[in-house]
Amino acid sequence: MRMIRGIAVLAVAATPLVAMTALVAMMAVPAAAPVQAAGVSEKTAPWRDVTPRSGLAGWHAVGGKATYTVADGELVGRAEISKTNSWLVSDAQYGDFIIEFDAKTDPMLNSGVMIRGQSRPDYRNGVVFGYQAEIDPSKRAWSGGLYDEQRRQWLYTLGRNEAARRTFRSGDWNHYRVEAIGNRLRTWVNGVPAADVVDDVDARGFIAFQVHAIPDADAARHPEARFRNVRMITDRPARFAMPETGPATEIEQQGWLSNRLSSGEQRAGWKLLWDGRTSAGWRSAKAASFPKKGWSMAGGTLSVEGANGAESTNGGDIVTTRDYRNFELSVDFRLTEGANSGIKYFVDPNLLKGDGSAIGLEYQLLDDARHPDAKMGRDGNRTLGSLYDLITARNLSDPDSPGKRINPPGEWNRAVIVVRGQHVEHWLNGFKVVEYERGSPAFGALVAQSKYAKWPNFGEWEKGPILLQDHGNHVDFRSIKIREL
Repeated sequence: MRMIRGIAVLAVAATPLVAMTALVAMMAVPAAAPVQAAGVSEKTAPWRDVTPRSGLAGWHAVGGKATYTVADGELVGRAEISKTNSWLVSDAQYGDFIIEFDAKTDPMLNSGVMIRGQSRPDYRNGVVFGYQAEIDPSKRAWSGGLYDEQRRQWLYTLGRNEAARRTFRSGDWNHYRVEAIGNRLRTWVNGVPAADVVDDVDARGFIAFQVHAIPDADAARHPEARFRNVRMITDRPARFAMPETGPATEIEQQGWLSNRLSSGEQRAGWKLLWDGRTSAGWRSAKAASFPKKGWSMAGGTLSVEGANGAESTNGGDIVTTRDYRNFELSVDFRLTEGANSGIKYFVDPNLLKGDGSAIGLEYQLLDDARHPDAKMGRDGNRTLGSLYDLITARNLSDPDSPGKRINPPGEWNRAVIVVRGQHVEHWLNGFKVVEYERGSPAFGALVAQSKYAKWPNFGEWEKGPILLQDHGNHVDFRSIKIREL
């Protein structure tokens, strides 16, 4: 990850319960106070001190040029100019465990602790990669979020967890707890739940302390990242895990299981829109049955097949067999080079019976770097994540770093669309990129300037199906899920 300074954030308001948790934590929990599972005695928990000692036996440095020393029981990582992040990596490998530690970083220095970290000669020349509990002292304040270093990027931002954002104290000591048990990874910062992820990619790996690379301009300061009181439970840690639900864990769970729902997602009301195998729940946008060509299902992937790049001339668009009004939709998608497609909502399949794609609001899917549509429209309003031909996707969660977070063609990305009444949001890989009000004067003015001006009340219908677009390019989909709000 790169170093980020002076970043603001737009976030959805926390629930009253989460907000109260944060308030109590800020008022009553010292920075270094441990998080204690309910009903578990601190005296009986089999904690093991693994804080690096002088000489760093059991640890080795990997990556950049940062130096690691131990002083007064603290591990001190001192940043040096480098293009590569530095890591102090444990020789030991860990599967299931609970780890707690205190961290203090220079306010200008992004850092983190690798959980079940990985490094292989056949992957990017041995770079350290994998799950990282974030330490983010910037104004963005995503400390405790879960980042997939050198792989999928953010698995859990704090863009929708205001309580966790507020609890971190930049430039001071903060207490972290991380539980890696089975396929579930959970984090807490100063007693406040930060991230809850279910993912089955890495079941075992090392612990590593990061010192972020710094540019030449910051060399005079040599900012430091400090860690202390590092302890772990590795003996049947599930016995000492925090409760499944309750005030200490009351945050949304992010599931990354392919075409499966985690228990937390099921409790939150998520349903799979595609079962991973069949066409059940889907039909052609212009016929009662599923297309007989142009779409395929294999290996847990739903694919619109490449043709000649024309709009809806091969298999045609597909839509859900039922309509939706207020919802949160999550779709994992993978573009091929130069691909164009889209996810449409509030679709009216009856508006256009002839050639072309069905009419509805569209979350644009596009290879911005290679498809000519990225330069058409107005001010980039046909680029990836945009409300097609209406609103340009921009990094609203991280405005001081305006670039969108995109994984390139051949890698998976996650699109999320949230509709609450007239309010609509587009999210891309954990970052909010579009926000608007259907039916507002501003929305009407945008429609009047767009290709949709000829359709009365465009985008203002009360409900409609979800659509996946055939635009003549190969695009893959999986983990298509929805919850009604």
